Amino acid sequence: MLKTITPQKLQFLKPWLDEIVEQVEQPEYINDDPVSFMHAFSDKEDQLLSGFFAAIMAWGRRDIVIAKVNDLLSRMEYRPAEFIGNFSAKDEAIITGFKHRTFNETDITCMVTILSVILRENGSFEAFWEDCYRDAIQQDRELIAVFHERFFGVTPDMPLRTRKHIANSEKNSSCKRLYLYLRWCVRQNSVVDLGIMDFMPASKLMIPLDVHVARQARKIGLLSRKQNDWKAVKELTEKLSLLEPEDPAKYDYALFGLGVMKLKLPESYLVNKNIQ
Repeated sequence: MLKTITPQKLQFLKPWLDEIVEQVEQPEYINDDPVSFMHAFSDKEDQLLSGFFAAIMAWGRRDIVIAKVNDLLSRMEYRPAEFIGNFSAKDEAIITGFKHRTFNETDITCMVTILSVILRENGSFEAFWEDCYRDAIQQDRELIAVFHERFFGVTPDMPLRTRKHIANSEKNSSCKRLYLYLRWCVRQNSVVDLGIMDFMPASKLMIPLDVHVARQARKIGLLSRKQNDWKAVKELTEKLSLLEPEDPAKYDYALFGLGVMKLKLPESYLVNKNIQ
């Protein structure tokens, strides 16, 4: 059974975690991260669409992810909003041969087709997210579950393999990549996260939970659940909300820094010593 720290000890951790956030959340972080694609564009719709593909493809080594996203955007001649907004069957050949891990040309074509309809019917990708957020509140459901439902509701005949690339919290997925995207788009006053969508407050963001973040959270007693699933996301986010109610997702930088960037973890903060 994993140990967790008390709310009192959690507050003791806050200055240390804040220091790591400040150390990691720097302009230098951008170049080696898929968020760099959003920073490369000045048009908001280009930022939102390039960021969406960068986030959902953020699986594996960051340098490989960046290379694959660049491949996809180069096929769109680095005009994703124009390419997707005007997409038709004659453009499918442009995507032919694309592959990244389990993503293939079929998945990308399906997603571009859906996004094209979304842009035509909603005017912008943010407007679609805002409608999903409003529906989620009215239905008392989690945002990503509603997003998944409405995204594939645009063209219901999409193959099952493509549906698996868009997470669903109601299937107990951690939804890491979609909440990574929302962190990029929603958090304000950050040199990394662009904060270009304001349909929801940062206080409602959930932690983008991956294996590195989860491992460090367990080490320092922020997470007791052993599975990296939606229940773990809720547990960890609730803990971090005690530290920063208006911006719990900022601590993703601290846990990421401890994991991927291998920042030093003081022995006195180690709660579960058996976690490797």
